[in-house]
Formats: sequence, structure tokens, C-alpha cells
Amino acid sequence: MALSQQQRDQIERRIRAAIDRLLAGQIPPGGACDVKTLAREAGISRASLYRTWDHLKDEFEKRRAAAWAAGQQPDPREGRIARLRDLNQRLTGKLVRTHTELTQTNFTDSDAS
Repeated sequence: MALSQQQRDQIERRIRAAIDRLLAGQIPPGGACDVKTLAREAGISRASLYRTWDHLKDEFEKRRAAAWAAGQQPDPREGRIARLRDLNQRLTGKLVRTHTELTQTNFTDSDAS
């Protein structure tokens, strides 16, 4: 069934409002700042978002990428994940350095015997 222009305008307004809410950090429970949640919040199917409203999906992804580039993180979970990845890298590096030091110390001690 074809949509009337009024229906198309209404759906586009819902999608744009959902984009604004998600990028403002208003993430619903069980959701994320992603296309799946965008479709759900706008009340349309993800397939419809990709087929009919692809230009709005692209706009959302560009604005989300721009927010990330500007240091904003609309989804607090993504920020936590980034911090935990950084911490994991630092701890892994420290573990490698400690292991190397211990190996060298043990190797030096066994040479002295």
C-alpha cells in the first residue's frame, strides 16, 4: 500500500525526532545508539529504514560519526567499552613488561649459578 504524502511526512518527522533523541543520549532500556534502535524508536521496521528511508539512516550514521569525532559519546555504554579496551591494553602491556622482566631476572640468576 502506497503512503500518502502526509503519512510520509509524519514518518520522516518521527525518524528525525528519534535521531535527535538518540544522539542526545536518550537511549531507551535495551537499546543503543544504532540503526536497530532508531527504527524501533521511530516505529518502523529496519527493512523499511534501509529501503525507504535510507537517506535518513545515512544522516543518522554521519551525525553519530561526527559526534564521536567531536569527542561526544551519545551511548554511555560505548564510552565505557572504549575505556575498558584502553585499560585492557594498558594492563596487557604491563603484564608483558613484567613477564619480560621476570624472565630476564630468572635467566640472569640461572647464569650466575
